Amino acid sequence: MKIVTATALTLLAVSIGLSGCSPTNGGEGDLASPPPNILLIIADDVGMDVTTGMYPGLIDGLARQYGPSGHNHSGAGAIRGRQASTPVLDRFASQGMRFANVWAHPFCSPTRATLLTGLFAAKTKVTTYADALSQNHASFVRQLKDEAGYSTAVFGKWHMAGLPGAPVDYPGMKPKEAGFELFRGNLHAAITTYWEYDYQIQDGDTPADTWRTEAPPKRSLPGIAPTTYAPVVKIADAIEWITAREAADPDKPWFAWVAFNLSHATARQQPSAMCVPEADTLDPESYSEMKECGGAFGSSDTGSCSGEALMRAMTTSLDTVVGKLLEAVDALDRNTHVIYIGDNGTPMYNRPNLDFIDNMYITRQGRGKGTAYESGARVGMAVRGPGIAAGAQSDAFVHAADLFSTILELAGLEPPATVPDSGGTATVPLDAVSLAPILFDKASVVRDPNEGYILTETENLMTGGTRSVGARNATYKVVCTAGQEGCEFYNLVDDPLEEYRLETPGSCAGYTDGTWTPDDPRWHYCRLTDVVARYSFLAEEGK
Repeated sequence: MKIVTATALTLLAVSIGLSGCSPTNGGEGDLASPPPNILLIIADDVGMDVTTGMYPGLIDGLARQYGPSGHNHSGAGAIRGRQASTPVLDRFASQGMRFANVWAHPFCSPTRATLLTGLFAAKTKVTTYADALSQNHASFVRQLKDEAGYSTAVFGKWHMAGLPGAPVDYPGMKPKEAGFELFRGNLHAAITTYWEYDYQIQDGDTPADTWRTEAPPKRSLPGIAPTTYAPVVKIADAIEWITAREAADPDKPWFAWVAFNLSHATARQQPSAMCVPEADTLDPESYSEMKECGGAFGSSDTGSCSGEALMRAMTTSLDTVVGKLLEAVDALDRNTHVIYIGDNGTPMYNRPNLDFIDNMYITRQGRGKGTAYESGARVGMAVRGPGIAAGAQSDAFVHAADLFSTILELAGLEPPATVPDSGGTATVPLDAVSLAPILFDKASVVRDPNEGYILTETENLMTGGTRSVGARNATYKVVCTAGQEGCEFYNLVDDPLEEYRLETPGSCAGYTDGTWTPDDPRWHYCRLTDVVARYSFLAEEGK
């Protein structure tokens, strides 16, 4: 099975000389090491603004762009806010390639569904946090297991099977139905609290469409005392499984999907929907901030701590336990590709202590998670592993869906061109595009800068069902909302924070008759609104 191009194999060969790793099979009959292990880490409700430490110079660049020497925006001071302390993720990002223009969907389950299937939300039909993913869909995990012989497991938040309730609980695709051999975590959108929650399991004793629920176990990690604290439990579970796989058959590759609940609010709202993490999962900076505002460590008693401070502390806690996972994986098998991604933007719920954006963005109210603005869709992502140059950054516009094809190519498999639709009666074109050319071949883009596009789609049940779509290419973006006349239009190169709406054409005649070219911004408005009208879940509304 061919995994990468000749150029990528050259890069891998350089890596071998430095790290002792061997390249994956580059052609039939070649001598090669086993295929790489793949570890996917998903953060919950952690937008790019919370983890800008992964992107050195980003905040400085935005401050210049909107400051006196640039747009001279009156609110530019808001750009220099407070990010979370994330030394592990910052170091991890420097060890591989950072992706600076990554979109997810604006809610948790639509992003997870798009990642698993390689399809945007219009095709998965998962547009809200309550929707269930049909079992008819293809899953890249099934291909890993069935075609490439991977062991597969998922730890943590699933949130693709729908919600509990009549007529059945969690009617959609469960982990074993998606191709995972083991699931330990939670099927729901949010856990009750970070210490009390349903600990749900699918393993060899459960059929693919059922699960069992147990009390959360107490687990520990190096330097972290035994606790039921959810992130510690899921990372301990993941390390235990990975260690067992390596001991049982070090030549058999594994794929682990590790999905945090951090830094998502909990289902129980009192005394707080957020939490003060265990003290031994915080660094000195975060520990001091929580102590000063009166938070009780290891509880939902948040004292007078602000929502922004709690978001920072919970993300630092995530960062700490990610470090324990990476340390274990690095000690077990360096032939491992690791991917980190956020699932949507940081929330701004417009409720006491539930507004969390404190960095990067200028306009915040009415934006963030659940909206198609950048603060709702733009997330951090980095990939490291054999053959990926350290310290690299890609500014290409890419999507969480692209991990479907990327992971298959990392495993030496050919991504499909078409996959089944939700009804299972037809096939639809894959939306995902592999990022392997960027990771290994120094490609600058994987989509045409003008004709290419990505979508972020949301139906926000928290605002009465607002239906909105963002569509972008390399430079321009539209935000189209059902029921509103026209779409908002932005130049994301000149205005990445969407502070200055561009003038829109009264008619797209110049686009349809070929008078305009991509040199004219009007062409891009008409192209992107046409994409929304034809390919998004607003298509039936004529946008």
